[in-house]
Amino acid sequence: MDLLLGIDIGTTSVKAGVFSIGGECLSVAHQDYILQTPAVDQVEIDAEIYWRATISVVKQVLGSGNISSHDISGIGVSSQGETLVAVDALGNPVFPAIVWLDKRAQIQAEDLKPHLENDVYHHTGIPDINPTWTACKIAWLKDNQPEIYQKTAKFLLVQDFIIFKLTGRFVTDGSVSSTTMLYDIVSHNWWGDALDLIGLEPEKLANISNPGNIAGDLTPAAAEILGLPSGVPVVLGGMDQAVGAVGAGNIVSEMVSETTGGALAIQVTLNRPDLDPTHQVPVYLHSVPDRYLFVPVCDTGGMALQWFRDVFNSAEFDQAKKDNQNIYDLLTRSAAEVPAGCEGLIMLPHLMGAFSPEYNAQARGAYVGFTLYHKKNHFTRAVLEAVAFMLRRNLELIKKSGIEIQEIRSTGGGAASRLWRQIKADVCQIPVVTLKNNDTALMGDAILTAVAAGFYSSPEDAVLKMVTISEKLSPIPENSVIYENVYQDYCRLNDVLDPYFRR
Repeated sequence: MDLLLGIDIGTTSVKAGVFSIGGECLSVAHQDYILQTPAVDQVEIDAEIYWRATISVVKQVLGSGNISSHDISGIGVSSQGETLVAVDALGNPVFPAIVWLDKRAQIQAEDLKPHLENDVYHHTGIPDINPTWTACKIAWLKDNQPEIYQKTAKFLLVQDFIIFKLTGRFVTDGSVSSTTMLYDIVSHNWWGDALDLIGLEPEKLANISNPGNIAGDLTPAAAEILGLPSGVPVVLGGMDQAVGAVGAGNIVSEMVSETTGGALAIQVTLNRPDLDPTHQVPVYLHSVPDRYLFVPVCDTGGMALQWFRDVFNSAEFDQAKKDNQNIYDLLTRSAAEVPAGCEGLIMLPHLMGAFSPEYNAQARGAYVGFTLYHKKNHFTRAVLEAVAFMLRRNLELIKKSGIEIQEIRSTGGGAASRLWRQIKADVCQIPVVTLKNNDTALMGDAILTAVAAGFYSSPEDAVLKMVTISEKLSPIPENSVIYENVYQDYCRLNDVLDPYFRR
């Protein structure tokens, strides 16, 4: 039996899944890890943790059920974007991975802005120069850790790092690299102006291939560690948002999906990169050939709920683990007891700054409007509603490009909550659809791997056979009326507090 292995390295966990050629998920596993925050605007992790977690989840999925490692016909790998992994010539990390959430490179972003801001959107699809982008992180490392910069043989992204561990080759693709602010999405090469300004030698970057291509074969050393036969082809999946769109079946022009994982991201498939006349909506290279994506991203989506869980529900979390219950199920069940609008309580979920469409790295979270009456479940529901408000604010920006949104395909961990999906439908006044397989990044890896291995002639053909819709939630009219007013209050609160945060 021919099987496909997908690996997706996210912000706070690694996932792996084994799929049949028909799209059935036979086994899935994940492993969490903890990010380090040594300072207010710094987020990092030992890059070797990504590899150790990858080993763990691959062994878990291969060890479950009746899966034979010799049936694995290909491995697809995808990851978060922007996170910087600096390695020596042997691929060993020489500095902690600087996670995409990290904002330490604010000075470098400001230094680059006047030189690149007029051209950056046309070349990279990035609307604003800020500390998130890999280019700014590299500039910070060069300015503040010159000995590390000199020691670095390659600046990699997380996908590139795992690809090296699997194949021994330094290879990247345009999808995962499109938000480095170093990759030209029009010429499909490194953007010389940015490299020259930073003083970055192109030899310090990975070789560019296309998403969906085979990066190399599994080395004997990696095969022995993972329990797989050597020589299995390893496929470039691309950035998690792009390959997740593939796994959601979002590969046709103007189709929309959203991912509520650690971050909130919206994906809209495009046939060309220059549709937004305002230059506000981020444009990524898709993981399928000859297509692009609008991908507005909000730094804290599901991570806001995770923060709320950890800070205000630690005892409940510990008890839930003892009782073998899902803490998020308990939290959302409690939030369902609160009426739409949280009876006047509004949250701003900018726990690591605001990104699309506010672009304010100094923005912070806020709860506004609570009284002696409000209980903990009000604060829980306010998090769910805040993410839905962010979703709507970005969809309204996308609509300015003339795109008609008929439905939203909801993916990521947040899609597991029916309440959260209903809130999104009510707030956005658009039906929300879920899929039979919600691990869309893994599914996308499997789809691309199936095509690369020759089981399907194209991604379109594979999607038809492998992606299945599960449920559709329509907006509840009375809730939409309430949310219309609350959403306007949310927008006003954003606008009022924006200059306060910038000061």
